[in-house]
Amino acid sequence: MKFYRYTTYKLMFLLTTILAMTSCETDFENPNAATSDQVFSSREGILAATTGMQELYSTTGLRYIIETPAITTREAGITTTFQNMIDLEDGGDIPNTNSNVIGLWTTMLRIIGIAEDISANAATIDIDPGTQSGLIAYANLYHAMSIGAMAQSYEQVIVATSEDNPPFVSRIEGFNTAITLLNEAKNTLAATPVSSEFEEEILRGQIDLENTIDAMLARFNLYAGNYDAAITAASAVDQTSTSVFSYDSQNLNPIWARVYQNGTPNFKPRDNFGLPDSFDIDENDGRTEFYLIPLDTVNLNQLPIEDLAGFFDDENGSESIPLYLPDEMNLIIAEANLRKASPDTGAALTALNLVLTDTDDAFDVNANLPEYAGDTSVDALLEEVYKNRRIELFLTGSSLEDSRRFGRPEPSPSVQNFDEERNRNFYPYPNTERDNNTNTPADPAI
Repeated sequence: MKFYRYTTYKLMFLLTTILAMTSCETDFENPNAATSDQVFSSREGILAATTGMQELYSTTGLRYIIETPAITTREAGITTTFQNMIDLEDGGDIPNTNSNVIGLWTTMLRIIGIAEDISANAATIDIDPGTQSGLIAYANLYHAMSIGAMAQSYEQVIVATSEDNPPFVSRIEGFNTAITLLNEAKNTLAATPVSSEFEEEILRGQIDLENTIDAMLARFNLYAGNYDAAITAASAVDQTSTSVFSYDSQNLNPIWARVYQNGTPNFKPRDNFGLPDSFDIDENDGRTEFYLIPLDTVNLNQLPIEDLAGFFDDENGSESIPLYLPDEMNLIIAEANLRKASPDTGAALTALNLVLTDTDDAFDVNANLPEYAGDTSVDALLEEVYKNRRIELFLTGSSLEDSRRFGRPEPSPSVQNFDEERNRNFYPYPNTERDNNTNTPADPAI
């Protein structure tokens, strides 16, 4: 596992072009190549590593985080004959060699490993205290987000890569580990705010670090069942603030690249956001026009598909993708209030109505609808929250987690049915992990 980690570091640092490094593809040693110790022992090296970590997550990582569950939960339909995509749309017995299953797992582990080294080495370098605290907090954020992405897709996860044959923990323990990392980041920033150097070199006016940490605390506390903590964190997020991953001609928007690049799409969005017809979406819901472009056609399996808009249709592939959407916080507050031991339907309804009536969202994801006027029982409100999560948070990587958490119909393990709301509960563990880690659990049945 250690060899694997440091080989991937070298591959990633090539992208930064800050230090001369050699690819693991070569059969000879480059005497001028920087070692991992050298990378993490200088200001320039550790800042380059941090930039590379962000680029790896926002490009390769985000592709797998969004695309993989989107196919599984019918948010998207495939438009290619690549076997990995066929496997995902068919569901059922997905092979351990599926490149999406491998890509999601291994990319998150790479990021975790890099984050661990940034955090461990930041305190040993002679840099501004505010740059040091920013590096540690930022590494913790990506460490937490990577664990969280894995825990949404696999029954058990690895939360640290610093030892050979690392152990697996339950996905709930994974979420709670992510929460611990985020709270540590929050405390680090409270003690020493980030420096202007860190703002200029890393955040670059694109990411509000404090609000992003609170948003991820809200998300993962909800997933872990810590409802009061989720409400507290979501309420702390300034919904007028934004955090985005930005792209350019060298680092393309990863979903644009899968849908529009070279005119050969791998997938397109499904009608009705992938929801069954029983979920009646108001024809005046502004989020439909925001995300979907009518296409009136079907994919290879006769599934109705649309063209994609939203954060993914810029003609140059340079449109930014938010790390979180402001109304996710209102939906977290609504759901957590409904799931508490003593549900508060009034607070839930207030938060839900903020989503439905929104006309001034920071990203223009505006439903612009009347307030909810239906059944106000807990079950009915939970169904309304689920519907709005699937619309509001379309193609954000949350759909599989949501489908399970809201108790949507179970997939069939043996019968192919494209009308199923999801075709897997969890993904199998990649053969690359099983071949190198004796702690790898048995694959889930479905």
